[in-house]
Amino acid sequence: QMQPVESGGRLVQAGGSLRLSCPVSGRTFSRHSMGWFRQAPGKEREFVAAIKWSDGITHYADSVKGRFTASRDIANNTAFLQMNSLKPEDTAVYWCGSKIYDSRTVRHWKSYGYWSQGTQVTVSS
Repeated sequence: QMQPVESGGRLVQAGGSLRLSCPVSGRTFSRHSMGWFRQAPGKEREFVAAIKWSDGITHYADSVKGRFTASRDIANNTAFLQMNSLKPEDTAVYWCGSKIYDSRTVRHWKSYGYWSQGTQVTVSS
C-alpha cells in the first residue's frame, strides 16, 4: 500500500511560496495517484491537485491552476506540491492521499483510501 506521510506546513506571507512533501511509505504502485486536498475552517474539504504516479499526469483545481504544481520523485517515493503566489484564501489544512488512479474520481476525496496527517498552511495578508 502507498501510505502518505505529509510534512512542510508553516506560516507564509501572501505572494510567497511553500512546498509540501508527501513521502510514501510501503511499496509504491505505478497505477496509483497522489492527491492533495485542503479544508479551511467552516468549509468542505476540496480538491487541490493530483498526480498520476506512473507518468506524471496532473490535475488541478481551477483556483490553484497556474500557481500550484504537483510533482513526484519516483526514486525517493515522494510527492510534492509546490505552491507559489500564495493567497490568504489558500489558508487551510492540507492532506495528501493515495488511490488507484482514475481520472473520473481523482478529484473526489472520498475515493481515496490512504491519507497523511494534515498540515496547517497559513497565508498572512
